[in-house]
Parts: sequence; structure tokens; C-alpha cells
Amino acid sequence: MSHNVPLLIDGEFLPSSTTQFIDVTNPANNEVIAQAPCATDAEMERAIASAAEAFKSWKEVPVSERARLMMRYQALLKEHHDELAEILSQETGKTFADAKGDVWRGIEVVEQAINMPALMMGETVENVARSIDTSSFIQPLGVCVGITPFNFPAMIPLWMFPMAIAAGNTFILKPSEQDPMTPIRLAELFIEAGAPKGVLNVVHGGKDQVDILLNHKETKAVSFVGSVPVGQYIYKTATGNMKRAQCFAGAKNHTVIMPDANKAQVLNNLVGASVGAAGQRCMAISVAVFVGDSKEWISELKPLFEEVSPGLWNDEKAAYGPLISPKAKARVLELIQQGKEQGANCLVDGSDFTLPGYESGNWVGPTLFTDVTKEMAIYQEEIFGPVLCCMCVDTLEEALELVNSNPYGNGTSIFTGSGAAARKYQHEVEVGQVGINVPIPVPLPFFSFTGWKNSFYGDLHAYGKQAARFYTETKTVTSRWFEDDIPTGPNMTINLR
Repeated sequence: MSHNVPLLIDGEFLPSSTTQFIDVTNPANNEVIAQAPCATDAEMERAIASAAEAFKSWKEVPVSERARLMMRYQALLKEHHDELAEILSQETGKTFADAKGDVWRGIEVVEQAINMPALMMGETVENVARSIDTSSFIQPLGVCVGITPFNFPAMIPLWMFPMAIAAGNTFILKPSEQDPMTPIRLAELFIEAGAPKGVLNVVHGGKDQVDILLNHKETKAVSFVGSVPVGQYIYKTATGNMKRAQCFAGAKNHTVIMPDANKAQVLNNLVGASVGAAGQRCMAISVAVFVGDSKEWISELKPLFEEVSPGLWNDEKAAYGPLISPKAKARVLELIQQGKEQGANCLVDGSDFTLPGYESGNWVGPTLFTDVTKEMAIYQEEIFGPVLCCMCVDTLEEALELVNSNPYGNGTSIFTGSGAAARKYQHEVEVGQVGINVPIPVPLPFFSFTGWKNSFYGDLHAYGKQAARFYTETKTVTSRWFEDDIPTGPNMTINLR
């Protein structure tokens, strides 16, 4: 039986007074399991006002105390790890093992937030001029906003609000309306950890609610993860309102396979990195570029793809689950059909896959294309489904040209036994995150998530040191303390002497 997902406003979990709700469905059978409210304008104003009021006192809380809140929070997240993963699985369709990974990668960012005292240390130089010292201080911005996608409902909210709040800001989270139950449970645990009221608020809805957050005078920074068109809109709107913004958008991630690579490792990694999580990862490998004689390995991918079996979240044998929605499934099927019509060779076709007893679910089986060219829709668009496109080139230079000509620059990898080839690739490739014999090179949270080109709009990236800078301002103070000698007159120049 479905229930209405609450709002979190001013420290209380409240039912919305709205009459507009969005169904939250189980992707395995599309049964409604909850309803997300579209928060009213008044509720949005209350959430923003609560965050703005809480900021006045929260910014004065010592950073060490804010870090201790994060310590308590990460302990609760670990204690409830499996519970969170089960909620996540039921509303996304992810396998339980994959859902646990989603939660754990978020916990790692909370652990990085505990390090905020070190990340907020300023700098000091004594005697920049005679008897004059200059210091810099790192201070929070105010009310920050996070708009998160469906595909990582634990990890990506945890990319955002723990770092922002540890830095002294207050936060308004607008999670995906497709899977809001996991973020609400994250918020419940945050309140249980001792977060003061108003420090974190959670609202639900769609574009109307997002627009209020983007245009409100009290919000100072916006972090977004999602599609390219929405990312561009949010970035332009936020920055047009003089707000700081970081928007993580689309991807088309290539893996380059050199002939000297370990073949077994390459093939196994290609399968998992392309169809894992039903391909609904912004760092999924969707294009395999075979260099020279490695093209002979493509035929050996076919049986590996045919062995992959999607299934329910609690089926330990399931490789991955359904897509998030019927709309997502229809889009993936349309792109698969376009690939066939445009001349690609579909070695393994998952278009007709269904799970017995769950025929109404959003299932797409693993799909493998060869003979793919740059002009095809399946190459140009981010499919966001369990589909791998294989391409062949003669040299590493041609592979680099192919990858660098793509408008996206989120992630890439190269499989090789040659240090020289790896060094050339990592140095010359125009992509933010590079793996060497690692298929999905997502950096751990003491680094930052660094997509390039059309995969990112903004200057400072998520988590790591860059997040600490994104959520703060730097203030410099230049000071002189006079001794007994009194100046004989005013200094009429800009010179500090």
C-alpha cells in the first residue's frame, strides 16, 4: 500500500497540503509504492525561511562541532546501511549488492566531511609590509540547494548536503521525484544524529519547485546532477540570478582497448561497466574502442552478454534490475531500433527481454552493437541503458582523436600493458576522469569528481577540496597595530608602507 512521502521543514517531517502528487513506482512491475508531493509555494517559502534563519546560528557553531555531527551521522548510516539499501532497491530496481554500493559511496563522502576543519583552514603571512599582516579566512555562503537525480538516490544527496553543512551552510534538498524515499530516510537519520532544526530541509516536486529555489533571493549556491538540457537550464538560471552553480550533466564514456591488454580482464570489465545498474550510471562505459588486433576479441563478448540475466533486487543471481520508468525504457528501445536501422550490427538484442511474472516492468536485456560509427544516434546520444557500442580503429592516435572529438568528457579508461601508451593516453585525452586498467574511474571523496566539457557546467566540482571551496567564500584581512609612534599625517597613497 502506497504512502505519501513527507517534507522536512524546520526540523519536522510533515505531510504536504498540496493536491498534486507524483506516483513513485516499483520499476519491476510499475506498481505504485508511494506518492511524492509537489510542495506548495507556501511550503517552499517556509523551507527557505527556515534554512535562512538557521544559518544565522549554524554558521557560528565551531567547525569542530559540525564535524562531530558528521561523525555521528556516518555511524548511523553504517548502522542502517542494509536498511537504506533495501529502500533504495525497492524504488530504483537496483540489485541489493548494487544498492549497498550506492549507500557506501555516499558514506565515504560523509567521512570526508568530517575533515572539514582541515579543509577550511586559511592562510597567514606576517609582515607583508612593515608591521602589517594578512590572513585569509574561509566562511560559509548561506542557504545552499541540491537537486539530485534518480540513479543514485543515496550517494548523490550525500555528495552535497554533508559537505555544505559541515562548512557552515544550511541546505535545501530537492531529490528526484522518482525515488524520494531513500533521501527522506537519509534526512531522518541526519536529524537523529543531532542536526538542529532548519539546517537541512527536504522538499519534493518538479520544475515549479526547482524554479522557486533557483530564483529566490535567499539561496546562494546550487548543485545539480542530471541530464544536459536540465543542467544547462539550471546553470543559466542560477548564474543569471548571481548564484554559484555546479551542474553535472551527460556523458558518453569510452574505453580504449590496446592489443597488449589482458583480454580476460578487458572482457569481464566491459560487461560489468556497460550493463551494470542497467547502464543507468553517468560513469557507465557505453563505447568500447578496440585498437588494432584487439578487434578480434569482440566476438568473445557475445556469449558473455548472452549470459547476463536481469532480475529482481533480492535475487542474488540477478546481474542488474529494470530501468527506472516506462519512459526510460521506451527511449532506450527507440535508440536500439535506430541503431539497427542506421546500419549497426546488433550482436545481442535485449529489446524483447521480460522477466516471468513481471512482464509489466521496465526490463531491457543486455544489448551489444558492433560496426558503430560516429554518425549513428546510438553513438551521439547518451543511451542510459544496458547497451554497449563497439568501434574499431587502427592506432592509439585514432582512438584519442575519436574520444577527444566527442562533446562529453565525464570519464574514460584505457586497458593496456604498456606504460608508454597509458601515459600518452592520460596526458592527451580531454576527459576529466581517466582510468588505467580501471573501467569506471570514480575518484574517492578526498579527490573531486571532475567531469569536463558538456559533462559539467561550472568551475568547482563535487566533494573533495573543490567542494569545500564551492560551499565557502574567502575573506582576507590585512591588519596593522600601531605602537607608541603616532603618524605625523595621513598617507595619501595606496602604498601600505
